[in-house]
Amino acid sequence: MTIDTQATVVIFGGSGFLGRYVVRALAKRGHRIRVACRRPDLAYHLQTAGNMGQVMPIQANLRHRWSVDRAVEGAHHVVNLVGVLAESGRQSFEALQSAGARAVAEAARSVDASLTQVSAIGADEASPSAYARSKARGERAALETVPQARILRPSIVFGAEDQFFNRFADMARFSPVLPLLGGGTTRFQPVYVGDVAEAVADCVDARVAGGRIYELGGPEVLTFREMMELMLAEIERKRGFVTLPFGLAARMAEVMKYLPGAPLTPDQVVQLQRDNVVSESAIAEKRTFEAFGIEPRTLAAILPTYLVRFRPEGQFTKPGAHPQDSNSGTMM
Repeated sequence: MTIDTQATVVIFGGSGFLGRYVVRALAKRGHRIRVACRRPDLAYHLQTAGNMGQVMPIQANLRHRWSVDRAVEGAHHVVNLVGVLAESGRQSFEALQSAGARAVAEAARSVDASLTQVSAIGADEASPSAYARSKARGERAALETVPQARILRPSIVFGAEDQFFNRFADMARFSPVLPLLGGGTTRFQPVYVGDVAEAVADCVDARVAGGRIYELGGPEVLTFREMMELMLAEIERKRGFVTLPFGLAARMAEVMKYLPGAPLTPDQVVQLQRDNVVSESAIAEKRTFEAFGIEPRTLAAILPTYLVRFRPEGQFTKPGAHPQDSNSGTMM
């Protein structure tokens, strides 16, 4: 199904981190956008991404099927961005990322709309991680229901509102050390949120083949420790590292999962034991950014645009005033 401009696109989870960039990318292409979320009163800021009346938040909850069906009425394309990193109450991996994904796919099929679903690298029904298993079941549900659906699997996503670099940079303001789970050797392929959003928009415009799973990684493969060192260099702070063996981290996570915001959960510890990079098969089959013709941006090009606030004197910090020693010691 080819999507023309001025098509109606419904985005589930459009009020989140990635969602605001997807809304902006689609608005620039002239689409009418319906942002389906649990709290539309908290998503009205998205209306400034487009012209008057172009972006409209509406109420929908994946656990209430009638609201999902109502949200997609008259839609040409449906985008599912819903995902959580930690379970909370009724917001479980199964309810949102598996059953919820099937509900969205069935609703899209009922109005003959095409479908794009954002999953994650590492999605695997055989994974020891509940998060990864639910993501894989969601992918299967989408493709079983809408065979020409487009599935996107990004690696760790970074950008001005991310919960990775911002969180550790904030921690570095007060803590003399930063934690390295498992020694910080797990590899990632960080990808800029704006590049992922453009890939979603290309899926909406049917610029890539349907019925396929695309893996999206940035131009650099870095270990967890290397990402921390890059962040520290950017904010010009010298910090040491403390290694947390995965076993100890899992025990700590059993307690921390009950804290506000769940800074670390047992399932996240499981996820961190596996590399999060684009697979060799995706590269060989060109199921990467290459299929979209997108040149992904580097961390060096983006991190300075939003981590400057964590420097000792913020944007007024003189270059080189606080030299970063990238060889700061690791402590046990």
